[in-house]
Amino acid sequence: MSSPRGNALIGQSGGPTCVINQSLVGIVEEAQKSGQIDRVFGALHGIQGVLDDRLIDLGRESAATLEAVANTPCAGLRSVRKKPTREECGQVLERLQAHDVRYFFYIGGNDSAETAHILNELAVEIGYDVRLFHVPKTIDNDLCVTDHCPGYGSAAKFVASAIMGDNQDNRSLPGIKIDVIMGRHAGWLTAASLLAREHEDDGPHLIYVPERVFDLDGFVGDVDRMYTKHGRCLVAASEGIHDKDGNPIFSSKEVDSHGNVQLSGSGALGDFLAGAVKSKLGSSLRVRADTFGYLQRSFAGYVSEVDAREAREVGRTALRIAVAGERQHGSIVITRNGAGDSYEAGFEATELSNVARVTRDLDDAFVAGENDIAPAFLDYVRPLVGTMPSAGRLSDFPIS
Repeated sequence: MSSPRGNALIGQSGGPTCVINQSLVGIVEEAQKSGQIDRVFGALHGIQGVLDDRLIDLGRESAATLEAVANTPCAGLRSVRKKPTREECGQVLERLQAHDVRYFFYIGGNDSAETAHILNELAVEIGYDVRLFHVPKTIDNDLCVTDHCPGYGSAAKFVASAIMGDNQDNRSLPGIKIDVIMGRHAGWLTAASLLAREHEDDGPHLIYVPERVFDLDGFVGDVDRMYTKHGRCLVAASEGIHDKDGNPIFSSKEVDSHGNVQLSGSGALGDFLAGAVKSKLGSSLRVRADTFGYLQRSFAGYVSEVDAREAREVGRTALRIAVAGERQHGSIVITRNGAGDSYEAGFEATELSNVARVTRDLDDAFVAGENDIAPAFLDYVRPLVGTMPSAGRLSDFPIS
């Protein structure tokens, strides 16, 4: 299959990550080496920017600027939460034709893969020769086929480190602490809190993910048992915890542009859980709650080196496959080769239809009972987060 000559366009979509710009720059770097691509454009605010014809010339940026952007969190091109209609996708194709765009790379989650999938179907219908590739990113780590997603390793490192610090705080001034972590449908990010356990009595003492039904009375009972055992209790809970009927434990009436009900952004879920504990176990208890919020995906200066390297390579791989003529469309996936210290990542492409619209749950083998994560999960996550801090502890030698 021969590859067309023309221009390339890159867009970013959905929630940003700490390494999403690594993928952007990886695409630009490889495009500038390619003899098939004349110019490299960027769409401001993703697919909306294409519709509004808000394109910039990435080829005019210096290597120093691109490298600085690559190491900066969140979307350099700015992002968007928009699921275009089929009619709007037709308008997008018109804009691509007007700018002789023969290579379109959309960096995002499964909604972005769906957009690329619709664009590809329409391009085939009208006979427009364009390569359409989804470049994955999401801190939720919930894309199918791939072993893990760019952005997850850095967010997991932040969550684990924050929980580690919270554990020390909770040990210093004992009480009950509840931390609410992003994860609407999948508990991958909350599961990373397991990395904070270094000693037998370390928190999180309880971990709740959406892959298990959450029972409020059972939760309060779990907290009571841990508080009795340790004299304190640290809880990590996904924002997407739900009851047996699938209803969120707590949600506001606000919805985002995709129609999703807001879950934890306001801190209300943490306050609700803390209130339930105090109501049932005693108002005199020291109970606090935090919602980690957007810091999980944007904390500057705390990036997993593995995550950054793989995010750059995902972008490069997308460009190489596109210009090589191996396929007209696809989504880039990461494969896992080896384990532990011998871990290595591989990169390939899968059909867009394999990634669009579907969500990958936390593997059942990684969930232990109703309120914990299995030790086997550590073998999965440790290679992705890179170097982690370690907490020191006094021996508490008695005076003799």
